[in-house]
Amino acid sequence: MGKKILLVDDAAFMRMTIKNCLTKAGYETDSMIEAGDGQQAVELYEAEKPDLVIMDITMPNKDGIQALQEIKTKDAAAKVVMCSAMGQESMVVEAIRLGALDFIVKPFKPDRILQTVDKILG
Repeated sequence: MGKKILLVDDAAFMRMTIKNCLTKAGYETDSMIEAGDGQQAVELYEAEKPDLVIMDITMPNKDGIQALQEIKTKDAAAKVVMCSAMGQESMVVEAIRLGALDFIVKPFKPDRILQTVDKILG
């Protein structure tokens, strides 16, 4: 499919879960980039210009909200989907207000991830 996707989560297991789900649906593994925190996400976004960012809200160094703000400041057209655990509704609302296109609740349901990614990347 050739779309570049940046996966951002401080838990490698979560990044792997999303990557496996997307790979099974035909997305190419080598077009997926991974970041372990918000600071890395901002740097990789600038360097790689991914088509989509799937980013956790709660991370060390720079959380997902801060990283979203920085990415959107640099590129207003950036496509970002936030991931959150249950009980983070206020942060999700803030992320949407700042320009996130959607959010996925953990624990992930593979069909929900695919539905969201397919909708955004067409």
